[in-house]
Amino acid sequence: MPKTIQLTASDGHTFDAYRVDPKGPPRGCVIVIQEVFGVNAHIRDVTERWAAVGYAAIAPALYDRWERGFETGYEPEDIERGRAHKATANGHLDQVMMDVEAARLAVADLGRVGIVGFCWGGFVTYLAACRLDVDAASGYYGGGIADVADETPNCPTLLHFGDSDASIPMSDVDIVHDKQPDVGVHIYKAGHGFHCDMRGSYDPRAADIAGMRTTQLFENNVFHGDGE
Repeated sequence: MPKTIQLTASDGHTFDAYRVDPKGPPRGCVIVIQEVFGVNAHIRDVTERWAAVGYAAIAPALYDRWERGFETGYEPEDIERGRAHKATANGHLDQVMMDVEAARLAVADLGRVGIVGFCWGGFVTYLAACRLDVDAASGYYGGGIADVADETPNCPTLLHFGDSDASIPMSDVDIVHDKQPDVGVHIYKAGHGFHCDMRGSYDPRAADIAGMRTTQLFENNVFHGDGE
């Protein structure tokens, strides 16, 4: 059953996380990293989907340091509120990583850990792949990755971008690809937010293909069956 739990980061900060465990023994773990809109209905749904296919899934509320319980929709004023929190969080990335690490530790005793994130969460996912002990990472349309592309992931990593994303120029994607040739960079005929089926930018073909690639990544690097 889904539940909201409380985690404590290494600096003592306490915050919420949405956790869903599978019906049977976990076959691995997945951390789901929010967009700028917080751990909203879409992120909770994604977390539940990973649990439905056998993973212990957890979505940490990474904006709790600045506004507890923040979640919002997709109207222009919602986007502005989310971006304001993102700007604050990006000035405190060490603390953000502490919170992601607390989420990892909350499930790590159950098996290997993958991480997936969207929008700002795609950027956070890339940093986590470089700085934390995760086994696989898949970041969707993460703006700002080009700025940290000198950092190299420590695990198999995929990145997904839309070719008509107004917020991430293809020149930034090229920088990431050139600096990190071992990272799987995939480009889709879509815009920003193509994975979110609660937004007008949803593109089912791009979402399905990226989803299959992410699922295979986790099956290869996180999943463990009986006797493994």
